[in-house]
Amino acid sequence: MNLSEVFRRCKPLIVYICAGDPSPDETVEIAERIVRAGADVLELGLPHSDPIADGPVIQAASQRAIAAGMNTDLYFDIASRIDGVPKVFMGYYNMVYRRGLDRFASDCKASGICGMIVPDLPVEESRPLREAASRHGIDLINMIAPNTPDKRILEIISLSSGFVYLVARSGVTGASADLQESTRHLIERVPPVIPRAVGFGVSRPEHAAELVRAGADGVIVGSACVDLIGRSELDQLEDLIRRMKRAMTEVSVKSAASIRQS
Repeated sequence: MNLSEVFRRCKPLIVYICAGDPSPDETVEIAERIVRAGADVLELGLPHSDPIADGPVIQAASQRAIAAGMNTDLYFDIASRIDGVPKVFMGYYNMVYRRGLDRFASDCKASGICGMIVPDLPVEESRPLREAASRHGIDLINMIAPNTPDKRILEIISLSSGFVYLVARSGVTGASADLQESTRHLIERVPPVIPRAVGFGVSRPEHAAELVRAGADGVIVGSACVDLIGRSELDQLEDLIRRMKRAMTEVSVKSAASIRQS
C-alpha cells in the first residue's frame, strides 16, 4: 500500500521512531508493537550526529542509536524487516547525498520505504532527489511551516507527493501541552489538493482529535513516542497510540455522520 492509498482509506496516524534506539533488533520489535497498536504509517528516522530539526528527545535517541552501531546499511536492513505498514524515511540530506541519490532511492524501494522526508533540503534544490525518488516510485514529502508565505506554499505543494508535512509550530520537534492557533490557521492556508499531515508538538489524544477537527488529513506524533521508548515504557507507548488513533477515528466518524445528515 502506498501513501495515497492510506490517505484515501483513513486519516492516518503517522508515528516516528528513531531506527537503532535503543538497539537495531529492538527497533523491529518496537515497530511491530506500534503497528499492532494502530499506527497507519511508520516514519523511520535515520540517526544523525547533528539532527538540526529535532529537539532534545530525538537528539538523545539519535545518540543512543549511533552508540548502538547504527549506520545507513543497517537502517535499510531494519526497514526491510518491518512489515504491515507503509514506511517513510526521515533523515538529513548529507546522508542521502553521500550514498548517492539514485542508490538511496533504490534502497528505499527495496526495503519497502515509500516516502522520504528530508527537512534540510529546500524545494529549490530538491529536483535531483525528486527525480531519483520518482524513478523508483518514492514520494518526496516536503514541509510547510507556520511562517511560510502563501506563494511559497503553492510552490511546495506543486513539488510534493504523498502528502505535505505541516509543521505545527516554529522551532524543533518536541512534545507540547497544547496546540497553537497558528496551527489551525496553517491548515486553513494550505489548499487540500494534496493530503496535509500535521506534526511537531503533537503528544496527546486530544491534540490528534483537535487537528482532525481542524481539517488535517493526518497526524504525526514523534517525540512523545521516542520519550517513552527512551524510558522503556513500551506498554504506555502502545496505549498512547491506541488512544490517539481512537480519538482521531471518533472525530472522523462524527464528521462523516454530520455530513450525511446535512
